[in-house]
Amino acid sequence: MDDGSALQPVTDDREDDHAFPADLLSERDRQILAFERQWWKYAGAKEQAIRELFDMSATRYYQLLNILIDRPEALECDPMLVKRLRRVRTQRQRRRAASRLGIRP
Repeated sequence: MDDGSALQPVTDDREDDHAFPADLLSERDRQILAFERQWWKYAGAKEQAIRELFDMSATRYYQLLNILIDRPEALECDPMLVKRLRRVRTQRQRRRAASRLGIRP
């Protein structure tokens, strides 16, 4: 069941400002970080868990996660996890860019 959130613009700042207040991490923010510490053995299991635990599409979850890992409060809360997630994100961005340019990574 698609809630349509995948069709929402990525830069909906008003909703993201409400989702992530500037001063501290909410309980949901901490739950997202804790959820990201887990390892998933089967394909699709993580997306299913996202729908069940957070009541949102995987696309929206990853949009919020990317905003969250850029916040200094998240880095203070779990520096190793946030640095790993940032590193993985950067590696994926580089691979996609290299692929578009026809360069072997």
